[in-house]
Amino acid sequence: MPESLADLESRRAAIQSQVAQLGDMRSGSITDTGGRCGTPNCHCRRSGDPGHGPFSRLTRKVKGKTVTETFSSPAALAKAQLEVAEYHRFRELGKQLLDVNEEICRVRPVEEPALSPQEKKRPKRSARKPRAK
Repeated sequence: MPESLADLESRRAAIQSQVAQLGDMRSGSITDTGGRCGTPNCHCRRSGDPGHGPFSRLTRKVKGKTVTETFSSPAALAKAQLEVAEYHRFRELGKQLLDVNEEICRVRPVEEPALSPQEKKRPKRSARKPRAK
């Protein structure tokens, strides 16, 4: 059974309330990287050595370009993880808000505007005689 307009508007208000309560957020994704450097005598060149890392990095797009940020401490990484999680929550709430708004638009009845007295009058017929063919 489809939801009533009042139920949908209530759902929309609940989502908007959740959006208003969101904290700091940043876009992007956090990944761990590691590898080997180019120094010939480094420990990472020995067989069986896991190499350098892992290093956590935040990657995101800024004005169409990919930007990568490394973290100075585990606390900075933990902070960024919370901010990225908050951004993903924002995206999910935005999708839910759009879905419920589309449903509201579909369910809301069309209201015909009241006609002014001028619009109610029928246009007068032309007094001119039609041209002969």
